[in-house]
Amino acid sequence: MESRKNSDRQMRRANCFSAGERMKTRSPSVIVIGGGFGGISAARTLQDASFQVMVLESRDRIGGRVHTDYSFGFPVDLGASWLHGVCKENPLAPVIGRLGLPLYRTSGDNSVLYDHDLESYALFDMDGNQVPQELVTEVGITFEHILEEINKVRDEQDADMSISKAFSIVFARKPELRLEGLAHNVLQWYVCRMEGWFAADAETISAKCWDQEELLPGGHGLMVRGYRPVINTLAKGLDIRVGHRVTKIVRRYNGVKVTTENGETFVADAAVIAVPLGVLKSGTIKFEPKLPEWKQEAINDLGVGIENKIILHFEKVFWPKVEFLGVVAETSYGCSYFLNLHKATSHPVLVYMPAGQLAKDIEKMSDEAAVNFAVLQLQKILPDALPPVQYLVSRWGSDVNSLGSYSYDIVGKPHDLYERLRVPVDNLFFAGEATSSSFPGSVHGAYSTGLMAAEDCRMRVLERYGELDLFQPVMGEEGPASVPLLISRL
Repeated sequence: MESRKNSDRQMRRANCFSAGERMKTRSPSVIVIGGGFGGISAARTLQDASFQVMVLESRDRIGGRVHTDYSFGFPVDLGASWLHGVCKENPLAPVIGRLGLPLYRTSGDNSVLYDHDLESYALFDMDGNQVPQELVTEVGITFEHILEEINKVRDEQDADMSISKAFSIVFARKPELRLEGLAHNVLQWYVCRMEGWFAADAETISAKCWDQEELLPGGHGLMVRGYRPVINTLAKGLDIRVGHRVTKIVRRYNGVKVTTENGETFVADAAVIAVPLGVLKSGTIKFEPKLPEWKQEAINDLGVGIENKIILHFEKVFWPKVEFLGVVAETSYGCSYFLNLHKATSHPVLVYMPAGQLAKDIEKMSDEAAVNFAVLQLQKILPDALPPVQYLVSRWGSDVNSLGSYSYDIVGKPHDLYERLRVPVDNLFFAGEATSSSFPGSVHGAYSTGLMAAEDCRMRVLERYGELDLFQPVMGEEGPASVPLLISRL
């Protein structure tokens, strides 16, 4: 404890150097606000480049919207759990490969809409009857055709529209794509999964921008042991202050001053702001002077969706040996989706994953009521479903540390808002999934923006010192040879 106090005093002195003392020490300082993947990757990179770095995190843990829980006796992720793009081009692949962490590939394609191939699934109607696989496949083909027609519709019009409205226009133009009965319900399930991808309802998703993110090859891989080993490895050796909620950031030409909720202040040459978009939207962090109008517009105009997990741990497996279970319904709101973790981890766990308005409505319930709701959906599939012996419930929308799950393009707003949010303002640098125009809403997107923010910060700050070559290359410029990812497919 005494050594920790000494470390605190040393860091505070280091961050309060005068300009002359900083020139002598050749050790610029940076405060990173937010201990998620964006913030930790920025901090790791800057510390490796000989910067003095302090991370201020409002939670009592690091990881942000990546949260691996061990209360079941084994790891489960309450937040992000996939590596989207299981390939060497993924910026996170070298880190995961070097750690030897296994991935369970749930999809071999590069679809923007699905975390799974449809070769291992079981869909049921509201009466518990399994939907024939042939019908699900046929409707999937129709769904792809509808999306192709939506792209034609959007290209013909200057004004944007929602995915929902675009569907209506396509059905009016091509009535043969409109489905009835069970086929219609299956189509709604596809829409439900699309809404899950964006964590938002089809009525709010932009038809012009829904497919603008970059798709890495290799499909989607589930992190079998969770993401915590990755974030812990990146955070090793960093000065991280948990329980430090930032309320004010003052920027001046010669540095920044950051104030926390408990009244502590910290100063440094620059700051990397890597808090969730929902927190920026809330205005709980005050900027002095105020952020430029173009920056505030980017914050205001990007969408923040909600997708939650209700993780159900059972005494034994009583469901089919498929990767996921689903309930089809007349509306996407009425559809359900369960991820079967038993195939990937050998543990008897199902994960119910509501998104959009449904997720918001469930967040109004108690944990017990939310679990009962999920079990009720499961009993529509399997009437003899057992009650869970343990459960976990995420609440990313109402959590004051996140206020949403991840970003998406809303109707009428340009995709370049992500880049505008990333662009620095003087000595303030921005990171996080909502600053990634190529990989929004993903862990590797957050990670890569942390690297970019660190490099921008490094160059901007060190230009004032005039001796860039004194410092080590940033992460990613040099390093050990990559290690192949450990991928399984049961």
